[in-house]
Amino acid sequence: MKVMKFGGTSVGSIESLLNLRDIVNAESRPVVVVVSAMGGFTNQLLAMCEQAQQRDISCLDTLEVARKRHHDAVDGVVIEEMRDQVHATIDRFIDESLKPYYLALATNPRMPVDEIERVCDAIVAHGEILSSAIVTGMFQDGIPHLSLNYMRTTTDAHGRVLDWEETEKLVKSDYASLNDGGVHVAQGFISRDKQSGDVTNLGRGGSDYTAAILATLLDAEALEIWTDVDGFMTADPRTHPDATVIPQMTYEQAQRMCDAGAKVIYPPTIAPVAMKRIPVWVKNTFNPDAPGTVIVD
Repeated sequence: MKVMKFGGTSVGSIESLLNLRDIVNAESRPVVVVVSAMGGFTNQLLAMCEQAQQRDISCLDTLEVARKRHHDAVDGVVIEEMRDQVHATIDRFIDESLKPYYLALATNPRMPVDEIERVCDAIVAHGEILSSAIVTGMFQDGIPHLSLNYMRTTTDAHGRVLDWEETEKLVKSDYASLNDGGVHVAQGFISRDKQSGDVTNLGRGGSDYTAAILATLLDAEALEIWTDVDGFMTADPRTHPDATVIPQMTYEQAQRMCDAGAKVIYPPTIAPVAMKRIPVWVKNTFNPDAPGTVIVD
């Protein structure tokens, strides 16, 4: 069983979603697919939070544009028998959750800072929820999971961190039917606080980390990070046109490059899979035949 993570560019357009579908359909079942929000949508959700806090309800007009974008994706990629259901899911989350959150921010000038943070965290989680509904509906054997049901965070001296013990227990329960097959679709990035139950997240880029956590706890044979580059490069190709792909790296080498600022993988991703010696592949959604980079011991 593999865990495959697809970032925002991989779910950013109908074309990229169709690439995702083809890549997943080439895999044996079961497979776990972790998705980010549609490309740029997390930033849009945060910008709308800022608008709402300034009593600018034009954020609701922006939300309607986002609604259309998601519905267009449904029409372009979701299997016919699932389209009505996915359309309804998108409308439900926008009308019964996102709109009330934005209106609460816009109409409560005395909302405490900690409450504003709680509401904005809950708002941001919707990007992954909406994209995962679309991706699940792309497969006849799509099986939805809600990461809020099992990803748990807590707070220590270093800030918000994953509660591994509680998360492991909940993941193994939620994925108990994994070996029966299917495409299991989950959201990256999003989580809940163990104590309060509030929606939290694993940090920007945290979808990579979600995938690594699931790969580790489910004893995956491999973790694949599908992005918009061919793998780790010898230099930044934007400034070094002669840069080439690094075909193989150790966990330590990959961690050093991530810590030094390489944007290929979210830095906390490496440690969990390294502990279990799970190979990590970095591949390009838009160039799936490229060999990519493999990270091994």
